[in-house]
Amino acid sequence: MKFDPNKQSFKDNHRLMIGSIVPRPIAFVSTKSKNGILNLAPFSYFNGVCSNPPTIMFAPARRGYDGLTKDTLNNIRDTEEFVVNIVSEEIVEPMVACATDFEKEVNEFEVSGLTPVDSVKVAPPCVKESKVSFECRLQTIVPVGEAEPGGGFVVIGNIVMFHVDDDVYRDGRIDLDALKPVGRLAGNNYSRINDVFTVVRQIKPDK
Repeated sequence: MKFDPNKQSFKDNHRLMIGSIVPRPIAFVSTKSKNGILNLAPFSYFNGVCSNPPTIMFAPARRGYDGLTKDTLNNIRDTEEFVVNIVSEEIVEPMVACATDFEKEVNEFEVSGLTPVDSVKVAPPCVKESKVSFECRLQTIVPVGEAEPGGGFVVIGNIVMFHVDDDVYRDGRIDLDALKPVGRLAGNNYSRINDVFTVVRQIKPDK
């Protein structure tokens, strides 16, 4: 089967993408508005960019029903700071509770019951219950598509502080069995890291 994205709705394109690009890591992003209101929301178009400087990206889409930008993006535009918290199995349900489009006055920490803790270098707090968090300063925001439902943005930020729980840091590496990260699938489905296999890649020989 072949599908021309120009001949179907953005919702149909979206279903094909989220059903195929799996599993997707989840950026649980905490921000603080210029008026001091905390915001916490999950985004599953998320990944690393490079390590020097340590840089991540996530992609907040416009709201699907009216095309307006989300509070997370608005806060980052205003303050140029945010925190990405990694989602483990233990906080999946509170994370999902933050996925609703609440009014901007709503503090999702209170909705979810999760705990804000002070960051070191940025104003938005980390999620205490998250085992890994990245304090970030904005590098750039790249708009993609039109200012309507289906459009979005790529937010690129530099990590200025890592927070790693002692229980998941072993011999200089993150222990996946202790972190228990969760991946996003389509619909209401998520995945666990419980079946790992190894393939050794060939190393270029020295000349």
